[in-house]
Amino acid sequence: MNAMNEMPAPLVFTDAAAAKVKTLIDEEGNPDLKLRVFVSGGGCSGFQYGFTFDEKKEGDTLIETGGIQVVVDAQSATYLKDAKVDFVEDMRGAGFSITNPNATRTCGCGSSFS
Repeated sequence: MNAMNEMPAPLVFTDAAAAKVKTLIDEEGNPDLKLRVFVSGGGCSGFQYGFTFDEKKEGDTLIETGGIQVVVDAQSATYLKDAKVDFVEDMRGAGFSITNPNATRTCGCGSSFS
């Protein structure tokens, strides 16, 4: 890892997920936005995933993937290593989903894990 905390993506975005993020950034009208992916305590299994638009903060890892910039704090990066973020549209609705090989248990809601 170099001094700017840039590294190869510890998590992978599918083309569908990257395209959806690009669309959302275009709708916001601010091409400098970065997507923050994070893990926080809570949810029905102990931890939950979160997404928000944010700026890079000290200690964050900056990931450039699929034409978008993603920031992840150091603690979340530990839980998200090798995870895959996808955007799915089906009969149940549309949303981001994370497949995480580090999760020992996941919940039916798709956004909670342990």
